[in-house]
Amino acid sequence: MTLRIPKAELPTEMRDNMIKHLGAVPEPDEVLWNNPKLAEANKEFAAKVGQWDAADASLKTFAHMAVAAQVGCSWCLDVNYFVALNQNLDLAKASQVPRWRQSEMFTPLERDVLEYAEAMTNTPPTVTDELSKRLLDRLGPAALVELTTVIGFANMATRCNTAHGITSQGYSDACEIPLAGRPETSGVASTA
Repeated sequence: MTLRIPKAELPTEMRDNMIKHLGAVPEPDEVLWNNPKLAEANKEFAAKVGQWDAADASLKTFAHMAVAAQVGCSWCLDVNYFVALNQNLDLAKASQVPRWRQSEMFTPLERDVLEYAEAMTNTPPTVTDELSKRLLDRLGPAALVELTTVIGFANMATRCNTAHGITSQGYSDACEIPLAGRPETSGVASTA
């Protein structure tokens, strides 16, 4: 896939700061900079999302990865694998998120979170009362609301990146564990 929207030139200080912290300028930022007001608002909201702490960071990272795998956003999967490395998460487990249903590495809570992320991503959403209750009982209302919003944000990011033709930039190369491919049949309800 190739970019469907050209990259815009970021201000030098912003570009240099991204290179310093990430080693490269993220392509989503370069594409969104075609509309600087939108790009700034997106960065501000993403930063706020990253500061929320009612839900466990690993659950939120795995949920974002599940959305990315389902939507087909290799950029989000790639960068969240890098995030998992920086959060000191179990990288072998993180690499299995795209095939979590076939893996025995995940706890029951993690499985429910991954199922919830996929159910929210389905069109139409397929979240059940039973799944919501299990998560509410284990996480509490504040964490479940936060997790839901993080998954909603992940859906926005993955769908925008995919529509713009943005693909992996190789952030996960630093992790030295290859990402697992999504199985042909995921057991997920319709995603079309």
